Amino acid sequence: MGGVRTNNLESARTYSGTQAADIVGISYRQLDYWARTDLVRPSATDAAGSGSRREYVYRDLLELKVIKNLLDAGIKLESVREVFNYLRRHVTTDVASAHIVISGKSVVLCDGDHLIDAVRNGQGVLNVLPLATVKNELDAKIIELKRRERQAPAGVQTAAQRTSNVSAR
Repeated sequence: MGGVRTNNLESARTYSGTQAADIVGISYRQLDYWARTDLVRPSATDAAGSGSRREYVYRDLLELKVIKNLLDAGIKLESVREVFNYLRRHVTTDVASAHIVISGKSVVLCDGDHLIDAVRNGQGVLNVLPLATVKNELDAKIIELKRRERQAPAGVQTAAQRTSNVSAR
């Protein structure tokens, strides 16, 4: 999903797998599965064997949060994969300006004035998932993470830092 506008949270900062899972609201195990099955690969640093760490960038977190919201809305993982394959090939605008319309088991992308069936089946009651809301939730979690990191007393590690140190071994 290209052509992304940046903001102050989309800087060059990377997030460990543990931090990414916490920010997005999924388990580390779920994040690991999605990475191993190529649903979302970390853009900064991919795992390179036992003990190596994955490093995610802001855009990865945004994709992970959208995936979580689609799954929470009842879309099957197989359909979510199809949606993201389509999005990666066809969306050229800022992903946060698009909307995903959930119609039963079908997922329709509303990109500007265009409605595109990203899964290509089904009808039903429409629910709109504005991606700007997902982006705002993600930004709030990152700000919260930064605040916790700043407030940790000198010499005391946050849970995310302890987990990062353990996984780096």
